[in-house]
Amino acid sequence: MSDIIQPETRRLRLRQWRADDRDAFADMCADPEVMRYFPATLDRARSDLMARACEQLLAERGWGVWAVELLENGAFIGIAGLNIPDPDLPFSPCVEVLWRLARPYWGQGYATEAAEAALRVGFDQLELDEIVSFAVLGNRRSRAVMERIGMADTGRTFDHPRLPEASPLRRHCLYSLSRRDWSEKSERLD
Repeated sequence: MSDIIQPETRRLRLRQWRADDRDAFADMCADPEVMRYFPATLDRARSDLMARACEQLLAERGWGVWAVELLENGAFIGIAGLNIPDPDLPFSPCVEVLWRLARPYWGQGYATEAAEAALRVGFDQLELDEIVSFAVLGNRRSRAVMERIGMADTGRTFDHPRLPEASPLRRHCLYSLSRRDWSEKSERLD
């Protein structure tokens, strides 16, 4: 068991999961618009399984995919964090930054804020050399967040090995950010 890192921003807390997060997470994972760039929505059993896996990895490592809550009222608004993706991706091993928010919280800068908090943990506390992110080519919203947090489009595309060849979601793009570039960006903001 590790001490769990729980970063805070001006408006958000990235924290360990609680049992009362499960309903909101299940609702979010059942929303077809939230899950538009995923193979399918998740039923309650699958969303609970994912939440338990996130909770367990946080407890073991101290970092991972956190539940994201609003500081002002403690409302669960989604997930964000750092993940070690499947080893069969063509650029593995790596650590990725990810996020997924419930639709009522879109368009307010929360994804950018949460992703930057995760990057801070990855670079400043874990001292990772590089963090990546990837998305379906047509997922403009996620790609815009990647660019806002300082990630660079590598120009590299790949077929996600876990998706069927006929899937319109199969083709992905890869973004990355080095610790050096993160440090330079952070210095400019200070």
